[in-house]
Amino acid sequence: MSTAAGKKQDYNTDSDEDIPRTPRRTPMACQFCRGRKLKCDGLKPSCNNCNRRGIPCAYVPVSATQQQR
Repeated sequence: MSTAAGKKQDYNTDSDEDIPRTPRRTPMACQFCRGRKLKCDGLKPSCNNCNRRGIPCAYVPVSATQQQR
């Protein structure tokens, strides 16, 4: 007699899990996050990464020539 006690099937019928999640894109990252390639939340005057580290947070706009790749 074989049983399926070792195999647990989890059927979750929540409608939230049916929708694929896409990460929210920040329009501009601060200089620190851009240099370290961190996910910047884009909060102003200071993002959470800079705020946590106690460093000044600076946003420098990217020129139009760099955006057209």
